[in-house]
Order: sequence, then C-alpha cells, then structure tokens
Amino acid sequence: MTTTIAADFTSRLERLAGRLALPRVRALHLPPPQPAPGKDGEFCALELEDGSIGLSFVLLDDTLARLRAEPGGRGLAGADPLAVARGYAGAGVVERTIGFAAVNALTAFLFGRAGFLPDESADSIGLLDPGPGDRIGMIGLFPPLLARIVRSGASLTVLELKAHLAGERDGYRVTLDAGELRACNKVLSTSTILLNDTLDRVVACCRQAEAFAVVGPGAGCLPDPLFDRGVTLVGGTWVVDGAALRDALRSGAPWGRSARKYAIRRDRYPGFDALLARARLA
Repeated sequence: MTTTIAADFTSRLERLAGRLALPRVRALHLPPPQPAPGKDGEFCALELEDGSIGLSFVLLDDTLARLRAEPGGRGLAGADPLAVARGYAGAGVVERTIGFAAVNALTAFLFGRAGFLPDESADSIGLLDPGPGDRIGMIGLFPPLLARIVRSGASLTVLELKAHLAGERDGYRVTLDAGELRACNKVLSTSTILLNDTLDRVVACCRQAEAFAVVGPGAGCLPDPLFDRGVTLVGGTWVVDGAALRDALRSGAPWGRSARKYAIRRDRYPGFDALLARARLA
C-alpha cells in the first residue's frame, strides 16, 4: 500500500527525533491581516528555539483570518515541533498549514545540523530551460513567468483550479483537467500542491515528464518524499537572517534580502539517510 506524503514526512522526522533533541517551537509569525500582493504577504513562519524557520502558505481558504483570530499564536510557544508537524496529516487546512510549516522548520534544523547547504538558485522556473519543441506544464498560474516560457518557443499548458481562468490565452492554454499534463515533457509546480491535497493526483499525470520541478517559498520540506514520487527538483527558500525575515513578514515588507532561493536536484541530493548519519549531536 502506498503511504501518504504526510506519513513519509512523519516517519523521517520521527527518526530525526530519535537521533537529535529537537528544539521546541519559539513562535509562529504571521503576515498582516491585509497582506500586500505578492509572496511577502502570503506566508507564515514557524520559528524553532535554535532559529530554524519553516514557511507555509496561508492564503488557502480563510486560513490567515482564522490564525489571526487565535491569540498567542495558537499556543505554540514551547510546543514539540514533531507533534505540530503531525498536524500536516490532518483534514483541516489550518492544521495542515501549521503542520507543514513545522515540517519545513525541522528540515532546516536537519540541514543545519548536517552541514548541508542547498545550492543557490536565481532561476524561477526550476532549471527547466524551455525551448522550441518542449511542452511545458505549469501547475498553478505564475504570471511573472508566462512571458519567458512563451518567448522560448515552447508550448505551455497551465493547470488551474479556478474555472474562470480556463481557456486559450495569448501563447498558452489554461485548463482545469490535470490529464492534459500527460503530454508535457517538463512540468513546473507551485508548492501549494503540498497543501491542497493535489500532489499525488497531478504527479500521476506527469509520469512521462523528464523534469518535474516544485518551487516556492513553501517548498522547504525534506525532498525525499517528492523525489520518490517522480519530482526531479525542489526549489525552496533558505533563511539567512531570521530576525530580519520575522520583522519584514509581520510588517508586510519585502523579505527577499533576508532569504535566498535554493534548488535541490534529485541526482545531486545526498538523501535523508546520509544527512541524518552526519547530523551533529547537540
């Protein structure tokens, strides 16, 4: 029986907890009630006591409003991050959102203890290098990237959940049918598929793709379960200045200078077992 991705994350994090004492949760940081457009107002940050930070998208349904309605950051200060991470397996979108932030924070903790620094990446399209003859699938509409892909001469099919966006556009097509991704040889996906329970469905439609990149600030998770499912690159955000990111996130200011984009390729990743083996004890 195939396990869920939540179970795959949890089993690895339990092994991490068996080797290292996990830092407790320090705080949950939220964007302003009315975040500005763009990624700077779309994510929360779960911070551990050692400074490790995990990001998670908060604009699904009413997640942000519900989080802001609960004083004291849901009482997370001092909580066991593994217990919080188990919430990612739950049915509620708020619990999944915070649970995924904990998964990402614990991933940052492991990477730090193992001395693993992911390769920096300035490429927003997951190193897909589109060109004539390529059939690019995009999961979730990335407006800033459309022109670059269309100019490359590649054909572009965008999978969306919003019915009003469907149809032919100037140089690309928007569809609600994940099955149309089967014809794509390269696929780029937003990390939101890790929260809205669509990952396995869309991956199953992309078995023939030679490259499948999942990118976004929320893609700071252990890449192993994604690589096991056929993803070839995971592009996340590495926090380089936690204090600056916290302040910027809470005020709604840009936080790009406090973090950098990274890319982990499946063929260059040492794997969870290797990282765990070299992780430093306290």
